Amino acid sequence: MRGAKGNLRIVTPMKGEDEAIPAPPEFMSADAREVWLRLAPQLVRLKRLEPHYHELFAGYCEEVAVYIAMTRDIGAHGVTYETGAGRNGNQKRTRPEVHLRKSALEGMIRLGALFGLSPIDEKRLGAASQGDLFEDLMRAVNAPSA
Repeated sequence: MRGAKGNLRIVTPMKGEDEAIPAPPEFMSADAREVWLRLAPQLVRLKRLEPHYHELFAGYCEEVAVYIAMTRDIGAHGVTYETGAGRNGNQKRTRPEVHLRKSALEGMIRLGALFGLSPIDEKRLGAASQGDLFEDLMRAVNAPSA
């Protein structure tokens, strides 16, 4: 064949193609590692999982793991339990897992906001640039009135 041969070293990789997904830290639980492996690729692609955020994201993953475990436990045993015959008789009480799940959900919301893991937080972290804001404003100004 005549002509120049292809040289793969000069091919420019597509944006986000060459970014390695970091492994979950060793100290994480197995369930939290699964969360990490599921969410980390998207966060790396969005440039939100830099090395100095790994421990913070690990905390988020642990909160998700606790939330999942408590939800499973509540599903298996219910929301309440009975105290049995005691000084005040048989009473229904809320299981401690309900409170742990609520606390984990609050932690998920708080830490997830830092990584843009809700629609509002994703928008807040830069899904829309100033140019988009200007375009939205111009569309609103030029829209036909109702």
